[in-house]
Amino acid sequence: MIKKVKIGNLETIEKVEINKIKYININENIKCDYFLQKLFNCLVKKKSLDIIKYNNNIKRRLFININDYKEYSDEFSSIEIEIKIAHNKYCKFINVKREDEIYYHIYFNSNKEETKRNWIDEKETIKIIKVLIDYPVKSFENLFD
Repeated sequence: MIKKVKIGNLETIEKVEINKIKYININENIKCDYFLQKLFNCLVKKKSLDIIKYNNNIKRRLFININDYKEYSDEFSSIEIEIKIAHNKYCKFINVKREDEIYYHIYFNSNKEETKRNWIDEKETIKIIKVLIDYPVKSFENLFD
């Protein structure tokens, strides 16, 4: 593309190159539903659901409906527990199994930094504890004993 630029009384000609991004239309390029299903099966479930969220044609071709989204959210959503601490309570507040430690995220007083401990010292003034539990945890047995 050639662009004319006028600076004062002088007129110059500049070459401007525009990088064109080609839009790939999945509906037109992939004719067979079988290949489209294989393509989306290679992706992570969350990513594939995000991609086809707004495209009704692909939803129809892949046989995706609202029940698939509900099933995914039930299976893979994390649980958030907020604990309010009583005054002068300094002890262990949650029991976490060793094999499940990586799935528990503990935050004190709405702090954005995660702590890896499950007890409170006497020197600390903590009012609220937020515990995020990721989806691989299957049991809450003896969590608050």
